[in-house]
Amino acid sequence: MPPVITDIPTKNIGIVVVIPCYDEPHLENTLFSLLSCTLPPVAVEVLVVINAPANATKEVLEQNNKSLSVAKEFSEKYSNSHLRFYFIENYNLPQKHAGVGLARKIGMDEAAYRFAFVHNLSGLIVCLDADCTCKKNYFLEIYQYFKEQPKCHAASLYFEHPLNGTDFENRIYKVIAEYELHLRYYKQALKWAGFPFAFHTIGSCMAVRAEAYMQQGGMNKRKAGEDFYFLHKHIPLGNFGEINTTCVYPSPRPSHRVPFGTGKTIGRQLLQPNELSTYNLLSFSDLKFFFKQVNDSCFSFSTLPISVQKFIPEKEWQNKLYEFEKNSGSQELFLKRFYLWFDAFKVLKFLHFARESFFTDVPISAAAKELLMSKGVLTESKMIPELLCIYRNLDRT
Repeated sequence: MPPVITDIPTKNIGIVVVIPCYDEPHLENTLFSLLSCTLPPVAVEVLVVINAPANATKEVLEQNNKSLSVAKEFSEKYSNSHLRFYFIENYNLPQKHAGVGLARKIGMDEAAYRFAFVHNLSGLIVCLDADCTCKKNYFLEIYQYFKEQPKCHAASLYFEHPLNGTDFENRIYKVIAEYELHLRYYKQALKWAGFPFAFHTIGSCMAVRAEAYMQQGGMNKRKAGEDFYFLHKHIPLGNFGEINTTCVYPSPRPSHRVPFGTGKTIGRQLLQPNELSTYNLLSFSDLKFFFKQVNDSCFSFSTLPISVQKFIPEKEWQNKLYEFEKNSGSQELFLKRFYLWFDAFKVLKFLHFARESFFTDVPISAAAKELLMSKGVLTESKMIPELLCIYRNLDRT
């Protein structure tokens, strides 16, 4: 679709923050959080896509109208030559595609148009959500990271969910701590297993250069998981970064807006009396053994872990080996082709397969502690908050 914003961007525009907004009662909190940030040497635009499907309920439309009214007033009051706020209103998204993926795409495409207009394809498109806040150095650290890493084309941003306060009931804070620990355990377990693409993929915590965004076909229209699919088009290209010197604070609230993800998981877990469960470390252990064999050029099917043998039929394994060896002039190219095949999607499929057929899920506290011991990090704690603190430190370093 053609660009919507008619204002000409300033010549030194360097960052555009894209925020999808659907049935959001606290958009103003997010805008004020951005307003309080220290500005970088480049101009910044904040682009909010207030959206709804064509069949949206009256209540959703009323909330969207409230958000739009607040947003317009906010923009008129606070926009200036260094920081501008824009709002795209689209209440008629096709029901088949309406969702966070399409809303992000509308905003990110608009950002790409604006960077192309001023011939700044190295400009940064940054994603945030309308229920998030951020640290005051948010803009500065994003700008500085990409300036110091000119080859970096995309990056994930460090995040922390609030673990206490008065905005939510205590049970929600307890559950979000479990869920965040699960996210960090998953990333660290993949890293421990030797998987080269072990990064967080959270929609409110990612940034991409405009040129890379366009080269990889832009954002997808998925109703959920759009961040995972989007970033895993960029991560295998290399030069993917992690910005750990600032922080995004996503909301821990339950949500009905997506079929899976943080909000959905929190809502489901609130109905359960037991601690959140996660993938068994034995599944990652088998992956670790598998990846080591491949890295060491040991390709005998009979020596693969049984879970991997059952997941990959022997004929497929032999065919893939032949294909990779035929088209690779070096070990480096062989491994590149292997991990483009056994990528993050295939890893996830394997973990689901292993869960169903070999290793049942375990409580997140037990899995997280076991992984720490396997990594040589000693801890006696079995408490979620203490374990989460350790994992946050691991991710930051």
